[in-house]
Amino acid sequence: MLEKTIDDVHDIDDGIAENNDNNKVTPTMPLLEDITTPADFKRISREQLPRLAEQIRERIIKVVSKNGGHLASSLGAVELTLAIHHVFDLPADTLIWDVGHQAYAHKLITGRNQQFDTLRQYKGLSGFSRIKENPCDGFTVGHSSTSISAGLGICCAKYLNKDDSHVISVIGDGSMTAGLAYEGLNQAGDSKRKLIVILNDNDMSISRNVGALSSYLSRTFSAKYLQTMRNQFGAFLKSLPRIGEDMYKIAKRSEESFKTFVTPGMLFEAFNFDYFGPINGHNLDHLIDILDNIKNAADSPVLLHVTTVKGKGYAPAEKNPIYFHGVGSFVVDTGKTSTSPRKIPSYTHVFGEQMVQLGKSYPSLVAVTAAMPEGTGLKDFGSLYPDRFFDVGIAEQHAVTFSAGLAVKGIRPVVTIYSTFLQRAYDQILHDVCIDAHPVVFALDRGGIVGEDGPTHHGLFDFAYLRPLPNMTVMAPADENELARMLKTAILHDGPIALRYPRGSAEGVPVADPVLPLEIGKGKKLCDGDDLLIIAIGRGVAEALKARDTLASEGIFAAVINARFVKPLDETLLLANAGQCKKIITVEEHVLAGGFGSAVLELFMDKGLTGLCVKRIGIDDCFVEHGPQDVLRKTYKIDADAVAAAGRELYGQR
Repeated sequence: MLEKTIDDVHDIDDGIAENNDNNKVTPTMPLLEDITTPADFKRISREQLPRLAEQIRERIIKVVSKNGGHLASSLGAVELTLAIHHVFDLPADTLIWDVGHQAYAHKLITGRNQQFDTLRQYKGLSGFSRIKENPCDGFTVGHSSTSISAGLGICCAKYLNKDDSHVISVIGDGSMTAGLAYEGLNQAGDSKRKLIVILNDNDMSISRNVGALSSYLSRTFSAKYLQTMRNQFGAFLKSLPRIGEDMYKIAKRSEESFKTFVTPGMLFEAFNFDYFGPINGHNLDHLIDILDNIKNAADSPVLLHVTTVKGKGYAPAEKNPIYFHGVGSFVVDTGKTSTSPRKIPSYTHVFGEQMVQLGKSYPSLVAVTAAMPEGTGLKDFGSLYPDRFFDVGIAEQHAVTFSAGLAVKGIRPVVTIYSTFLQRAYDQILHDVCIDAHPVVFALDRGGIVGEDGPTHHGLFDFAYLRPLPNMTVMAPADENELARMLKTAILHDGPIALRYPRGSAEGVPVADPVLPLEIGKGKKLCDGDDLLIIAIGRGVAEALKARDTLASEGIFAAVINARFVKPLDETLLLANAGQCKKIITVEEHVLAGGFGSAVLELFMDKGLTGLCVKRIGIDDCFVEHGPQDVLRKTYKIDADAVAAAGRELYGQR
């Protein structure tokens, strides 16, 4: 179904070419259900757009209530989406959604309404924009603050290709906390290319100077005739003998002073962007008017600042936009979760509880996160110890170097960031932390397969990117008790150290009291067996134990080792057991290249062990798609069934 729709959308140019006033729909015609291509949307009249916005919100709420997803941001961007598509011609023009949290309405009006029920389901629509999914998705996204840089690259490529179509990058205000956004602004302002950046101010409240006057001035300033007059007058002033340049600078400062009085655009004007806004992002008439003006303005970078309400049109989401930013299934009438309360706490919850407990005993302990206090379980720590809690915004690079600075003066920072997002700070980990072995703790939440958010969010590379770094210690708990012990181990360790734990429910193991630290680099043999040796790390330990039980019922008996540490490995334990049992399986929820299994093989080769038969269980050389965690583990063959199958294969070899 999805592939047919994508093929149908390839013939979009002809449909867009037919767009004119004679093709506008009548008021009695259905709307959303009739949109199967962008050309269908272009035939909808401007007067019909408010009704279409209502239908889109109903559709988004209905599907997300069943599938989960990023609700509040997408609801807040409905009118903005319709205005962009009304004014610009996709896919000839290129639209990039930063992160993709706001893109559900965009999906619905670009040929994906019939497939929208599959949102975030295995083999269904992605929760983010993806080039391979639809030609109207200008860039594959998932991490924040990439839209301006990517948009500028596309803009420059179009210029080189003699393509005068438009590029529009929509970025949320939260994404403006990342340095990458300003790096993109800096080059874009210098390039003088016609890049249109739309800042969707929906939470951070960059400015409160919003009102009728500001909206009117922005629409007026953006009019083509005024822009032309402005440029011509500037050229005239510069041409005046002797005093021209000075007169131009005075006039420019006067204009900027006036705009600063009623708008907050000086920051963007400093980057050589023409700034317009703030403007109400739910007023379709105003949005369309100003986008029309910007579309036809001079060839220079433009930033339009719109203000929207997260969760717009759904009262529970408007009231609690943080909860409904990324939400599971819920009851539409009440907004309350439709799933049963979690019987076993999540790893994230256990981590948060342990941080609170450790905070009582260790006054030098601080927590650092990058715009994810709720998602990382640090909300309670931040409430109890506000002076020891630092949310640096979406700025992972800064978070790491900032933490190194804390560590220099005797503070013990715990940098709590999702595994996939810590990838953005690799150089800072290496250069600012590891070279001088600063005692910074890295708590990597969402290690392994995360589920419905897909390839941009799976934490499947952390062993490989942390393991090569000198001075770094890397560990992964098999259960919540081990998580508590590893966290205490980490804050007592005098050097860089990382613990990586998965998303979702833990194993149901009680946390011991008192919590005792582990000995660095020491694993644990969990059970004996003469036929096979299974060496597992992190969540793979539970799968290894299940596989052992299955194999034992078939008369195949495996020893199981919980390695605990990826670096340093417990050489004594692993070498002794591998020497006794030559048939070995390694298990990890991580890519095989450079991961835990690779570390074990390197150990065996370096120590001269011969005659071994080793099978590694992990993710092959591919990106894992989106879908339920259990489905993905079975599909990519890293669950207990895959371990048992590998055991049978090894056992059968003579």
